[in-house]
Amino acid sequence: MTRKSLEGKKIAFLATDGFEQVELTKPWEAVQQAGGVTHLVSLKSGSIQGVHHDEKGDTFEVDKTVDRVSAADYDGLVLPGGVFNPDALRVNDAAVDFVRDFFKQQKPVAAICHGPWTLIEADVVRDRKVTSWPSLKTDLTNAGAHWVDEECVCDEGLVTSRNPDDLPAFCEKAVEEFAEGKHAEQTA
Repeated sequence: MTRKSLEGKKIAFLATDGFEQVELTKPWEAVQQAGGVTHLVSLKSGSIQGVHHDEKGDTFEVDKTVDRVSAADYDGLVLPGGVFNPDALRVNDAAVDFVRDFFKQQKPVAAICHGPWTLIEADVVRDRKVTSWPSLKTDLTNAGAHWVDEECVCDEGLVTSRNPDDLPAFCEKAVEEFAEGKHAEQTA
């Protein structure tokens, strides 16, 4: 398969302490390998702590804080999982608004594992086909989504996957959607 080019495109990765490290690093590498520019956006400046399931991983330097950026600055968004990360993001108004604005601007968004928790808070999953870590099924269904147990699901620019095992398909589809750009049917 021919790799899509992301030359000239900037992709935001929204995360905070407790993100599943591989769910940030693998998509990050895929975006950069396709020629895209990556920015780590977080709730605070400095560094944030990754995890490998229930053990500490590496720390990563934040490029921008969410209160200082706009969805207009980016061509796409990645929401890695981890349990603590999306739980902290979904109670932060600036983070939720940032996510919602990607949908208002019809830009592609990719969320994996527990990442869709933030999508629920942004109220952008109603009538969409999505997948996630299985424990989010009821939350997503209650928010109006059609949840399925599939490796990778794409619904009008919204790419979702279940867990780290799905990363190859998730990364490939996310890069494809970022390369394609805006989706007229994607709404907040």
